Amino acid sequence: MGGKITALAAGLLLTLLSLTAALAADANPASSASSRRSALLGGVNIGGLGNGSSGAEADSAIAYARALHAKVVRTNVEWSAFEPSQQGALNPGVLAVADRLVSDASSAGIRVIMDVESTPCWASSAPTPLLGSCRPGSESAATAWPPVNVASYAAFVAYLAHRYGPHLAAIEVWNEPDQANEAYWAGPEKAARYAALLRAAYPAIKAVDPSVPVLAGSLVGSNGAFLRLLYADGIKGYYDGLSVHYYTLTLDDLRSIHETQLANGDTKPLWLDEFGWTSCLPREQIEQEQQCVTAKIQARNLSDTLRALARSPFVAAAVVYKLRDSRTEDFGMLSASGARKPAFAAFAGAMSAPFGGISPVTLRLRRKGSSVLASGSGPVGDVMRMEAFQGKVLRFWATFGLNRFNDYSIELPAVLGTHGLRVRVFQYWSGPSKAAQKTI
Repeated sequence: MGGKITALAAGLLLTLLSLTAALAADANPASSASSRRSALLGGVNIGGLGNGSSGAEADSAIAYARALHAKVVRTNVEWSAFEPSQQGALNPGVLAVADRLVSDASSAGIRVIMDVESTPCWASSAPTPLLGSCRPGSESAATAWPPVNVASYAAFVAYLAHRYGPHLAAIEVWNEPDQANEAYWAGPEKAARYAALLRAAYPAIKAVDPSVPVLAGSLVGSNGAFLRLLYADGIKGYYDGLSVHYYTLTLDDLRSIHETQLANGDTKPLWLDEFGWTSCLPREQIEQEQQCVTAKIQARNLSDTLRALARSPFVAAAVVYKLRDSRTEDFGMLSASGARKPAFAAFAGAMSAPFGGISPVTLRLRRKGSSVLASGSGPVGDVMRMEAFQGKVLRFWATFGLNRFNDYSIELPAVLGTHGLRVRVFQYWSGPSKAAQKTI
């Protein structure tokens, strides 16, 4: 997984250009968007395919995914576990679990996104000291390095396309190459080396099954810097969708990276292949760089985000991270013991009724000494805009983020006074038509 910490400080002003871009993203009427986006691929991240995975876990994961009404599941495919010793020498135990997972999913009417990563020791470009401690079949620091020869990776993903093609939602080429911690993609010239891998993988997959979608990116950064490097290194034409993994201000990040796409003549759809919230509050405050929330807020956030994305014309998939909690993470819709958290029912409900209601923006005004205090709540995922009018004249405006409970509280400048003010608040993604408005 990946993500970034975004400050929730209120009162930061944006330019009018930012507002114009934000409102343009909401230009499609809900009615036309509904008919187009009813096929949004909603799904869930499940356990990976590698040493230690089991057929029983695959059975359980798909049974839960079916109960969630998921259309896809996403799983990490550890290349290092499938071909531990040499190219073409497949581990029969790992392959059998993959076969079982795909079979289970197909029987349930669910397709699989295979995120293929982790270079085997024999193929890794890692420095000699790291290779010296690399054990075949196991992940290590060496397996995070790209392959010496991209053709070896291309041959493996082509094999997956040949074996599973009709049952795949997509093959995702690697995981988070722009992640600063280098947990997945280590070494120099990251963008150039990733672009080379993608340019080898795409034609190899299409040669055996042109119908299998190929996903590029798996980006965690939303400022467009890494994506622009990839464009410069020639990735256009070598993917069918751009995968992104956003956890903080998810909707804002999607809009930002989509604007980078458009600026570079790229109209491929975005696949939000990882997003979610961790229900570790009140035990913890931060987990995996993400703010902890309550189980109730986690559920509401998932429902609101899925329904917001169902109305988006440029997002093809939304895949929640993840199905089950682990010892160190509480992002799951199930607890580590398998108990259903509120998020489970919220996800299932959003899948059954993707155009259902989204949490509204609320607004309360009260006098506080010589100024007015504006407070309320809103849906998760994007920055908010507040405007204060005297008559028809806009006197004050600000953009701000919600706190972890999706609440806000902003004291208006005292110069505005405490009477004759009309205040409205809206989320950029939903636009002014969904604004809350009060007069004092």
